[in-house]
Amino acid sequence: MPDLVVSLHDVSPLTQESCTRILEQLAEAGVRQTSLLVVPNFHGKAPVREHPEFQQWLSSQVAAGHEPVLHGYYHRRQSKPGDSPLTTFTTEFYTAGEGEFFDLQRDEALKLLQRGLATFKFLPRVISGFVAPAWLLGTEAREAVRLARFRYTTSVGGVWMFKDDRHIPSRSLVWSTRSSWRQIVSLGWNSSLAGLLRGAGLLRIGIHPPDYEVRAVWAQIKTLIARALETRTAVSYERFIEKV
Repeated sequence: MPDLVVSLHDVSPLTQESCTRILEQLAEAGVRQTSLLVVPNFHGKAPVREHPEFQQWLSSQVAAGHEPVLHGYYHRRQSKPGDSPLTTFTTEFYTAGEGEFFDLQRDEALKLLQRGLATFKFLPRVISGFVAPAWLLGTEAREAVRLARFRYTTSVGGVWMFKDDRHIPSRSLVWSTRSSWRQIVSLGWNSSLAGLLRGAGLLRIGIHPPDYEVRAVWAQIKTLIARALETRTAVSYERFIEKV
């Protein structure tokens, strides 16, 4: 039976309430195992170390079967004076300044990864996956992820397993809700993409907390998940790579 991976991005103390509601609705729909992409200190405003209630909440979600995934450290990239027009477009317009690992040097990236892993030492299990904010992972940062002994990472276009350097193509469905026109484009694009991926071995649906607040977007997400579960099994990324 083919798989469905639902990932919940930008999980942090700032989004805990929205994430709780999303996970409750996913469970009601039949998705009881997801990958939770957790940010150690979202935009420097929500250090997980200083939020014991969030730690308890996350621990309970992991105990219930959800997978914790390291999702950057600050989830924020500061613009630099020497940025090229292409870099500015990619990291500012396309991702709203959130491409934290887009052009980090290896050693700098490795330090952030190690700090991130140390943040989640309170969890009853190790973290095996890393996903870069906005899926922007530069060459040197990717090498740092490998050196930090993560088992896998993902991009918008697939899943990469480090053990055997294997890449599984799988375009993720993901929505942009920052403006009305982005919402409209996202709805049309994901409707078409879901049709194209109907027969794929892996279907990926990436959810961000703001998606829940946009009625049309959330309705489409629930519809696509319901259709997928007719023929697919909902698993985490970690469970998926164990099977392939």
